[in-house]
Amino acid sequence: MPKASILIVDDVPANLIALEAVLSEYDVVSAKSGQEALDVLKDRNFNVILLDIQMPGMDGFEAARRMKQMSTYHGTPIIFVTANFKDDPYVKKGYEAGGVDYFTKPFDPDILRMKVGIYASFHQKTSLLKEREERIRQSEELLKAGHKLAGVLESLPVGVIISDAKGGILQTNDAVLRIWKSIDPSRKDSAGEFLKWWTTAGTAMKDAFATTLSTGSSSHNEVLDIQCFDGTCKAILVSVSPLLGIDDQMVGAVAVAQDITEHRKIEAHMEESIMKLVSIGVELQQIGPTAPA
Repeated sequence: MPKASILIVDDVPANLIALEAVLSEYDVVSAKSGQEALDVLKDRNFNVILLDIQMPGMDGFEAARRMKQMSTYHGTPIIFVTANFKDDPYVKKGYEAGGVDYFTKPFDPDILRMKVGIYASFHQKTSLLKEREERIRQSEELLKAGHKLAGVLESLPVGVIISDAKGGILQTNDAVLRIWKSIDPSRKDSAGEFLKWWTTAGTAMKDAFATTLSTGSSSHNEVLDIQCFDGTCKAILVSVSPLLGIDDQMVGAVAVAQDITEHRKIEAHMEESIMKLVSIGVELQQIGPTAPA
């Protein structure tokens, strides 16, 4: 478990130095006013906050109330450490403001150190449990989305290839196997056949995925020449886009592939025919009109 972070707030520099010495085993950050403490809390997280009460401008009670209004610090333990306000009404006011403990000066350094350790450890473990629960929830959501996506992929007339963030293939649909000339897409080893192709002959496709994964940008309608499972070559039209997770971090990429081999052959044939017609026209122009006999 990482070293606990402690925020100490007091307008007297000598008190801050004393608390820093007592809590030297922790990652300690100090603030000289309630407002400064609130500003610090915007930039980083803390496991425990030690707060003086009597400060100019904003006292500790008001600072604690504002801290508890911040969603990140709603459950963070606040310990009041003060030389004044020892009477019960003020102690009660401290608890009402969100404090979990109350130390009056002079305090026993060992007891303060031990209590801070208990509160910090409890807060860290609670945060870890919440983080674990959130990861489980995200995993379940991604799994549900994956099942839905699998159904959608098989209904598409184009080939779809999904990779993870490192470029490893996660899923393909049957159209991919048909484009790459798998004998039977329903065969159990068809997916393995594609993975084998990916590692041996899939350089152009891997490069297209690598570009998207490294830059986060999409590529559209790129024509790639690929070698199929049977050794023949095809021309495919490929577009690759990044896949974003729940936290908007890139978790992979998806490619849509369309076989344009026949279309390219037709275009080549038409171009050849046009060139022949142009050639014949040029020859006729060179011969010129035939004079009548």
